[in-house]
Amino acid sequence: MNLYGAPALSLEEFPAYHQDLIVGASVQVSAPLGQYDAHRLLNIGTNRWAVKPEVGVSKALGRFTLEFLPGVTFFTDNPDFVGRTRAQDPIYSVQGHLIYSFRAGLWGAVDGTYYGGGRTTVDGRAGSDRQDNTRVGGTLSLPVDRDNSVKLYASTGVTTRTGTSFDTFGVAWQYRWGGGL
Repeated sequence: MNLYGAPALSLEEFPAYHQDLIVGASVQVSAPLGQYDAHRLLNIGTNRWAVKPEVGVSKALGRFTLEFLPGVTFFTDNPDFVGRTRAQDPIYSVQGHLIYSFRAGLWGAVDGTYYGGGRTTVDGRAGSDRQDNTRVGGTLSLPVDRDNSVKLYASTGVTTRTGTSFDTFGVAWQYRWGGGL
């Protein structure tokens, strides 16, 4: 949801728009869906709800755009975890992006992410799985023509206490539809 900045524009107004400060918010809800067997340790489903509110702030400074996204994920308890109750502390996260626009459709970004918290307990006994992880990455978007572009991206774990120690590389084809300007 847009809270500030980035007004609704007609197709004719859009090419002349120049970003300044934009503030938005979102809420992601994950329902306890998927196959779950309370007698098995490994399951496809998690048998709990998760809710992640997040705020996004984006500020354009000439050819640069700075983005900052703090968020937190809250979890409900799973009362059927192999006959016990499994709980998880919130996971706090923050993302930052520095984007440089070379020209229309050609841009690059460096990204950083931090995740912390999320320690689990089973019947009140704390696990040793608290997260405290940082990742960095980069993205390059290359225009092919007016409606198509190719995006190259990569990221890696910098510090890892639990999870997220992996490298990601990818290529994506993007197609923009709508509008005949």
